[in-house]
Amino acid sequence: MTRGFRQLTRLLALIMATALIAAACGSDGDGDAAADPDVNGDDDSSDVAGEIFISGSSTVEPVSVRVAELFEDVAPDVFVDVEGPGTGDGFQKFCSDETDISGASRAIKDAEAEACAAEGIAYTEILVGIDGIGVMTNTANSAVDCVTFENLYGLIGPESEGIDTWAGANDVLGDGLPDAPLDIFGPGAESGTFDSFVEIVLEDIAEERGVAAGARSDYNPSAEDNIILQGIQSSDTSLGWVGFAFAANAEVKLLEVDGGDGCIEANVETIASNEYPISRNLYIYVNDAKAAESPALRAFVDFYVTDGLDQAVGEVGYVPLTDAAKDEVRAGWNS
Repeated sequence: MTRGFRQLTRLLALIMATALIAAACGSDGDGDAAADPDVNGDDDSSDVAGEIFISGSSTVEPVSVRVAELFEDVAPDVFVDVEGPGTGDGFQKFCSDETDISGASRAIKDAEAEACAAEGIAYTEILVGIDGIGVMTNTANSAVDCVTFENLYGLIGPESEGIDTWAGANDVLGDGLPDAPLDIFGPGAESGTFDSFVEIVLEDIAEERGVAAGARSDYNPSAEDNIILQGIQSSDTSLGWVGFAFAANAEVKLLEVDGGDGCIEANVETIASNEYPISRNLYIYVNDAKAAESPALRAFVDFYVTDGLDQAVGEVGYVPLTDAAKDEVRAGWNS
């Protein structure tokens, strides 16, 4: 749609939301008319209207987009705008009170939580699914099938600056890598996928070696997963990492990863069981004050923790939570 039509749509949705809230407040002095929608699905969401803005993780973005599409069928007067600049960028907006929900491919950091607290922003953390980080190369690369954490540290870690061949990493840590050009593509430092990769794969090794945790700076970073995948496809001996759901459906070669217990293939089963060593949780964070003020936002999150967890997470390629975990999430939100 055009920018003007999009703005008009948002304005009309906002007017409708304001009218709805005013009517609800005036209909009953004790506030019962504005009671929270029922997370068990008994409440009718078709009469709510408003606008919701979600930012944050590009990994969580497809889940929220799919939830928004499904929610439109039951609440056509709620406009949900979803973007995915990265987990870190999303928390900056969230803790500046610019967004209603923040998607995150890692838990909120202490510094980010402190920034939210400084602005008086309370939030609810909601676990929505599980994802693995896919380590990949070009389909033409037949010399490498499995990499260890030590290999990855030698290739991508903070001591790898300037290394431009796979074999060059053998001089840092690990062995057995081929003598071939090395072109690295991955998420930038604003990404939760970057943070998770550093934390899971590189941090402990760096600490053991007395080196500050992090990754080399001389690679090709991008906030766009599709650009990372295109980079992998552009070089026969490339190396990179993105969320498993993106890598699994692309023309790339997913490498097995050995985190200390042997080479493990990344797939739905190994990620769900945590057998695959680079697995992580996916979250959304909801602004509590905005949820208290907005029937539309409450209804959307109610829908997210019911139909969203049951349907959307699996549809976009991530690993759904167990039934017990879903019950715990719903109970936490309902409280």
